[in-house]
Amino acid sequence: MSCKENCWDNAPSEGFLHPLFTELTHHERYETRAEAKSNVFEYIKVFYNRQRRHAATRYLSPAVHEAAYQNAA
Repeated sequence: MSCKENCWDNAPSEGFLHPLFTELTHHERYETRAEAKSNVFEYIKVFYNRQRRHAATRYLSPAVHEAAYQNAA
């Protein structure tokens, strides 16, 4: 974090939270907080960390990118 009122301070968290809200929670209505926590946890552990494609990995899923890295080593 930098000085007070710097607009770039929130960029890393907004970069993560925006897809979370648009892909997961935007159309959901949860009965309990535990249900919401469970759904967000599943999104992060299963989809975001294992399946979601990203430009930094040449649009490969993290699992495929890691397998290619392991095979190259």
